[in-house]
Amino acid sequence: MSQPILRRTFAEALGSCLLLATVVGSGIMGAKLSGGNVAVALLGNTIPTGAILVVLILTLGAVSGAHMNPLVSLAACLRKEMNWSELAPYALAQLCGAVLGVFAAHLMFDLPVLQVSTHVRTGSGQWIAEAVATFGLIVTILGCVTHARQAVPYAVGLYITAAYWFTASTSFANPAVTIARSFTDTFSGIAPSGIVAFILAQLAGLLMGLLAAQALGYHPQKT
Repeated sequence: MSQPILRRTFAEALGSCLLLATVVGSGIMGAKLSGGNVAVALLGNTIPTGAILVVLILTLGAVSGAHMNPLVSLAACLRKEMNWSELAPYALAQLCGAVLGVFAAHLMFDLPVLQVSTHVRTGSGQWIAEAVATFGLIVTILGCVTHARQAVPYAVGLYITAAYWFTASTSFANPAVTIARSFTDTFSGIAPSGIVAFILAQLAGLLMGLLAAQALGYHPQKT
């Protein structure tokens, strides 16, 4: 990645902002239009999220890698594809952008900007789901980067679309997303009490994903 670090972190913040505006905004819209049918609301939340991931990775990938996820940045550092000194700026940009995206969604729907979620997400099933979701995301990204780099945007978007439905947690798989979603008491929120366990599960999924990638021969790419 040859772009200046300020440009790259701005891209990460912008991408994370638009991602969370989509996640939260589509959740609000889905809940409004579903007439109380949670399955329909989730579908209305899923499709826009998968679609915006494709758009954002295509748009920002050449600038910053379009990680929009501290775990993806951490994986890049562990695989020596990114300098460790860049991890903190990336993660901070991702988190700040994600929180701003939540606030933007609230403003668009005339809701109070500052909220705290009361949507409790906890239990072993949820934690296992987050580990599985993150594991699959990491394997998807590293596999495509190794063998089909041009397919990364579509593979990630499709994977998250599927993982919304096959995981009990609806696939956060991202610490920045997890923290940001605690700031919305809408359909997509998570109560702050659930954040730490979700992130620990995501870290476990990351480590398992890296081990699987190594076993599959998904070797680090030259920067």
